[in-house]
Amino acid sequence: MRLLDSAIDRYRSTISLMLLIVFVGLVARAAMTVESSPEVNPPFVIVQVSHEGISPEDGVRLLVRPLEQEIRALEGVEEVISTARESLVYLVVEFDSAIAVEDAVDEVRNAVDRAKAELPRDAEEPVVEEASAQPFPSIVVTLAGENVGERALLQSAQHLKRKIENIGDVLSADLRGNREEVVEATIDPVRLEHFQITSGQLITAVLGNNLLIPAGELETNRGRFSVKVPGLIETAQDVYGIPLKNSADGVVTLGDVTDIRRTFKDASSYTSVNGRPGLAINVEKRSEASSVEVADAVRAVVQGELQSLPRGVEVNFVFDQSQFARDMVSEMQGNILTAMLLVMIIVVAALGFRSGMLVGLGIPFSLLFGSIITWYLGYSFNFMVMFGMLLALGMLIDGSIVITEYADRKMAEGMSARVAYVLSVRRMFWPVVASTGTTLAAFLPIMFWPGVVGEFMRYLPVTVFAVLAGSLLYALFFAPVIGSLFGKSNLDLATQQYLKQLEVGRPTGLAGITGTYARMLEKVVRRPLSAFVATVLVLFGIFFAFGRFGAGVEFFTETEEQYGNVEIRAQGNLSVAEKKVLVAQVEKVVLAVPEVRVGYTAIGSGGLSGNSDRAPDQIANMLVELQPAEQRERRSRDIFADIRARTSDFPGIKVTANVFEGGPPVGKDIVLELRAQDYGTLLAETWRLHRALENEFGGLRDIVNTAPLPGIQWEVKVDRAKAALYGADLTEVGRAVQLVTNGVRMAEYRPDDSDEEVDIRIRYPERARGITALDQLKVNTPRGAVPISSFVHTEAKPKVDKIERIDGITRMQVKADAEEGVLPDDKVREIRAWLENNPVAPGVELLFRGADEEQNESLAFLGVAFLLSLFLMFILLVTQFNSFYQSLLILSSVVMSTLGVMLGLLLTQSTFSVIMTGVGIVALAGIVVNNNIVLIDTYNYVRHSEPELTPAAAAVKASAQRLRPVFLTTATTILGLLPLALGASVDMMGRNVVVAGVIASFWVKLASAIVYGLSFSTLLTLIVTPVMLVLPGRLRELLRGILPPQIRGNQWGEG
Repeated sequence: MRLLDSAIDRYRSTISLMLLIVFVGLVARAAMTVESSPEVNPPFVIVQVSHEGISPEDGVRLLVRPLEQEIRALEGVEEVISTARESLVYLVVEFDSAIAVEDAVDEVRNAVDRAKAELPRDAEEPVVEEASAQPFPSIVVTLAGENVGERALLQSAQHLKRKIENIGDVLSADLRGNREEVVEATIDPVRLEHFQITSGQLITAVLGNNLLIPAGELETNRGRFSVKVPGLIETAQDVYGIPLKNSADGVVTLGDVTDIRRTFKDASSYTSVNGRPGLAINVEKRSEASSVEVADAVRAVVQGELQSLPRGVEVNFVFDQSQFARDMVSEMQGNILTAMLLVMIIVVAALGFRSGMLVGLGIPFSLLFGSIITWYLGYSFNFMVMFGMLLALGMLIDGSIVITEYADRKMAEGMSARVAYVLSVRRMFWPVVASTGTTLAAFLPIMFWPGVVGEFMRYLPVTVFAVLAGSLLYALFFAPVIGSLFGKSNLDLATQQYLKQLEVGRPTGLAGITGTYARMLEKVVRRPLSAFVATVLVLFGIFFAFGRFGAGVEFFTETEEQYGNVEIRAQGNLSVAEKKVLVAQVEKVVLAVPEVRVGYTAIGSGGLSGNSDRAPDQIANMLVELQPAEQRERRSRDIFADIRARTSDFPGIKVTANVFEGGPPVGKDIVLELRAQDYGTLLAETWRLHRALENEFGGLRDIVNTAPLPGIQWEVKVDRAKAALYGADLTEVGRAVQLVTNGVRMAEYRPDDSDEEVDIRIRYPERARGITALDQLKVNTPRGAVPISSFVHTEAKPKVDKIERIDGITRMQVKADAEEGVLPDDKVREIRAWLENNPVAPGVELLFRGADEEQNESLAFLGVAFLLSLFLMFILLVTQFNSFYQSLLILSSVVMSTLGVMLGLLLTQSTFSVIMTGVGIVALAGIVVNNNIVLIDTYNYVRHSEPELTPAAAAVKASAQRLRPVFLTTATTILGLLPLALGASVDMMGRNVVVAGVIASFWVKLASAIVYGLSFSTLLTLIVTPVMLVLPGRLRELLRGILPPQIRGNQWGEG
């Protein structure tokens, strides 16, 4: 204790150090970025390659396989999911969670560079980027204008997009709802025939006149000069003058046989906000960036550019997550301050004003110390960090209470404040260190939770670690120094006599709660074996009752949310105009729901955030923002159930509506993944399982699969033998076919009034396009212009719109959500039972993915984490007490707390949440042992200082002495979490109470688990632990009475 003596002697330096820590903590807290939820950034990388006109089958063969081969060889790759669509392939590469996203992107980019040599020359440059884990943009900027032309609105949006992309923390700013500009040269077939020009000649001439020609340099005696041969098309006027053929009347140019105009491509996407059409910029932040800072920066940039936009352009912001984040942080901070106030009231009421304030100072000190550590680790100030502080708040004063309470008793005996606090630290040092150590040991394994769920939950144990480390420093160092300066026994005479009798007399003679408890305990410890058997029977009864009558298991927990998604699906080859008509009906119904604040609809372009994990027949999705929870009466789930009911009877379309689930992203409730090499078998099994989910199982909704949609595609078959007779070039054939479809991309140029490059395309007019127009096409051959129909015919075949692969094997999925009130875990068990009697076909592998996969992985980890926590605590306890029996006795409170959680869930008929209840049980393991540690340590001290007492008397006396601190530490922990456990968010500072809101619904499972377990285990600990301390001696007495004398002597070492 020399360090403590020196700290007390130099108390000015000690207090200055404490104030420095407080100051740095305040600075760290101010520097932490604010987020609503933890940033879950699993290392996912997306690779995207475009190749115009390539089919999904050819995309797999020519693009996907070379990329897969290089990427799968990388170290740390967990999974490679590839998707091939018409003209596009993309791969999603999942790395081990220990690998940083930036390193993963670099590794994939290098692998793609190695694979580029094997890709087709016509393929565009591969794009490699990190995948966004956000389900929707950080903020959306919308542009609209009643009297603004389409080109002016587009140019305004492109201008803002470029400005926003220059913000450092912005990952992407995607423009939605726009039509791309194009210079279109429409061929006049009559004029083409008049000048006797074939389509092949036309294409060859155009491409040959749009070349970059390096001409080198010229050296003369007058100097060295570069020589330039301009060959690229730079303006739309250059297109008109491209020469095609010499004739008697002069040179025939492209302008003579085509109509050239600058226009827009056919619409492929459409956006609207609250039913009003316009353009939208979806802004996504980088993984490490703050959504609040990004939103503020976007607003500032846009506000600064408003003056430069054309008159009539209206700019608005929707789905700004920064305000939601600020509201959540403010609400959670209010809960922390409320808990601090309640805890302070209890402590002051129990210990007196002076001692209570001394203990209470440890709360802000520990929280600010924790802020320093979390800020240093780069954490944002999100609700997971704040709940870690709230959870630690009830535990962080345990050590200070023990130190202060013991010092108060010694000062009541006449000791000075300095001597009392030094003696208190010397006496309680190891019990306090052991109790804090066991708490940290319980949280330690959670820090190494793998995967997406682990990334999400890791903030909690790290924050608890940081805060409790600060509380230990305060309890053993700063509190004794402050107590030695200001500590004073202000107890009245009656209280001093009470404490004296508790210390040196018989506690059974005391009045009040302590005396009643001591007298009751004295009777119980007389029959320890009966009490032990009764306890075991009660615990086993709870276990079996929970297994029989429990409400079931769920992966996470139902949370109250402010955002959701409405997905609109329809089959058929619908145009964008047809889709707009169908979607407008749904928009009108959704926006009529009174709780809906904003509805942002996107048709085409992969939805709102380019998410590829969507139903194949999705035509649009609508991001819905509800009014804040405190401003509406219905829960978000009830509102979206209402939306589903209102949109259930639209002919020709299917509508699904769901809230965005809180917690780690895991996808739909039920995901069945089928893998096989044989495509036909895989397709048949996918539809068989789809029909089974629809017809064999109740309680499921929104059943979809990823099988290709039914349809046809035209294949142009070339008779190679006949083509060889004519000397036809397949490249010419392909380009000729493009003329009657999307057109041939001749070049691109950048207009003066646009920063975006514009394609120049040539094709036949709409009346001359289509599959039948192929018969009229001619191609150049050595024999002259030959009709393409001479060696080409067309066939209609089933269409394959996309092919998905995982780790090189083709896959399809069947997905479903559980109805309200139906547990996905129950449905999964039903499906597994059905599959035992109806197995999948040979060669098909079936896996349960999504929430079920994450649930099983989390259950397995939490089981191992729980056992590891117990083992770590056992090592610490054996080191402290040097007794296996007492260490196991302390750990018995963990069993009691777990069964207390089960009892609470059983009585309230609440479901067991794998994540939140599981974490609560693991956290309880470190909390509940603290009472046992101090109680058994006091028992050992009483036995050592008063050897004349029997074990029963020593157990009663030690339990009576520790009754007040046990109740006090338990009450502070429970009271801090009780509002959330009851489903209420209480902010006394803001004078606001929200029942079943976002915060309360998220934490109710974890908070209630701790309240149930701690309450139950504390009550049993005060009875069972003294009984178990007496039980070994009573068993010895019974054995002495039963065994013969010679055996008794040999057994116990007595003659």
